[in-house]
Amino acid sequence: MDQSTAKNAKSSAREAIESLPDDSTWDDVLRQIYVHQKIEEGLADAEAGRFVEEQELRKHLRMDL
Repeated sequence: MDQSTAKNAKSSAREAIESLPDDSTWDDVLRQIYVHQKIEEGLADAEAGRFVEEQELRKHLRMDL
């Protein structure tokens, strides 16, 4: 991980933690950071074109409409 990515991750984690109420537990903090990380990963994947169209996913899962 390069230094700019580390700064972005640290900054993002700080923002995610600051958005929690003052009486948050460690589990709340870890969950918030995890969810934030997964959302960022999903957005990066979508931006890079790494996704499956809904129709293809439904076909794969055999959820034909």
